[in-house]
Amino acid sequence: MKHSVIAIDQSTSATKIMLFGDKCEMIRRINIPHRQIYLQPGWVEHDAEEIYRNTVKGITELLGKENPNAAAYSLAITNQRETVVIWNKSTGKPIYNAVVWQCMRGQQFCNRLKELGYDQMVQEKTGLLIDPYFSASGAKWILDNVEGAREASEKGELLFGTIDSWLIWKLTGGKSHVTDYTNASRTLLMNIHSLKWDEDLLDLFTIPQNMMPKLLPCDSIFGETTVDGLFDAPISIAGVLGDSHGALAGQMCFEEGLGKATYGTGSSVMVNIGEKFASAPSGLVTSIGFSALGKLFYAFEGNIHCTGATIKWLQEKLQLINSPNEAEKLATNIESNGGVYFVPAFAGLGAPWWQSDCKAIICGMTLGTGREHIVRAALESIAYQVTDLINTMTQQASIGLKEIRVDGGPTRNKFLMQFQANCLRVPVNCSDIEEASALGAVIMNGMARKVWKDFAEVESLRKSRCRIMPENNAMQMKELYEGWQKAVKQLIN
Repeated sequence: MKHSVIAIDQSTSATKIMLFGDKCEMIRRINIPHRQIYLQPGWVEHDAEEIYRNTVKGITELLGKENPNAAAYSLAITNQRETVVIWNKSTGKPIYNAVVWQCMRGQQFCNRLKELGYDQMVQEKTGLLIDPYFSASGAKWILDNVEGAREASEKGELLFGTIDSWLIWKLTGGKSHVTDYTNASRTLLMNIHSLKWDEDLLDLFTIPQNMMPKLLPCDSIFGETTVDGLFDAPISIAGVLGDSHGALAGQMCFEEGLGKATYGTGSSVMVNIGEKFASAPSGLVTSIGFSALGKLFYAFEGNIHCTGATIKWLQEKLQLINSPNEAEKLATNIESNGGVYFVPAFAGLGAPWWQSDCKAIICGMTLGTGREHIVRAALESIAYQVTDLINTMTQQASIGLKEIRVDGGPTRNKFLMQFQANCLRVPVNCSDIEEASALGAVIMNGMARKVWKDFAEVESLRKSRCRIMPENNAMQMKELYEGWQKAVKQLIN
């Protein structure tokens, strides 16, 4: 019997439900957006019950009028990571809206912890920085500010969970209170060496141990569900991991030295650093990349503020191009950037420079500079920023980058991808993966169900649109990259 996997990709903006076949091919999908709740500036919330209703609705719509045979289906989950829910385990009701990873309400408490000198202890245990981005301060805020919550938590009446935990608990009718290592590693509460909830961290954020879900590898069976009676018999929930980790697995970066870059408005970069923990370079974080087949891989992660956003700025604000597609044509009309460098610090300089007060600059212009030079410099800046980040990661972990696997709209730009390969001096592998995070969850699902015995079997399913090798121009690229670094230092100074 053919087996299909229903993948829930619970993102920040929508519930995405996808159906995958037994060869990891996506068959169809449903998207249902949910509300973004802004009670005051800097606060972001979601209605966790709305998210669950949308999940059931999405699965129902995905299967349509079929009378689903439970034996032919299982379910996998990938999700927005740090968003936190606290609910009453008797009523099944959240005691407050989910506090979203973008929410800044925990900033004051995080600042106090840093002033008290807890930075090093927290980073050593979690691989993370003390920041409201992660789950712990949001959970503490709920317990401190919702009437009766602190007392109820101490009595063991409340449960803590990231969105995966919440969905699994609801789908299983309260039978499974669990999470996976990747989501747990983003809470600021898990010790990523011992793979346990850390008593010191729980005490620091005043969160009782009795609230916490059971920790499991990504390729576990997390429970069973009928999806509110949609199936006549329970199906397994197998394969769970956070969305960025899902993309790392979906790009099949199963070896040390393989990394993924997602090019969007900004760029998310994650590199598999192997089975041994390493402290991340300043401003970056170490997380659990994924855990499967009895192995656990760590990863460095960093984010770049402006990549695709730079091209959009050229189009909409400067009107130098009519569409992003025109950028490639203009860039290849000239032989070089003519000494022009564009440092797109529109929102400050992110990793690995971390200069939040900087503003964007275009430097090196002469009377001979035309729009082609500026557009080319903008495209080159995307590759330079990714190179900065990956070089910092690989040098810190003392590993050699083998290949970078990329996805996102800008990967269709052949000039950019070739320039990226030239900068990094490794192959750039452009995938046709439309939903890398969901595919990662499907891969973990298959491992949980013993469909694949090793990583090589899964790797054989990977489809690549193209693999771009570096050109024979290492000396030229060294000079160009030095020019970029001088431009960045000129901006900082």
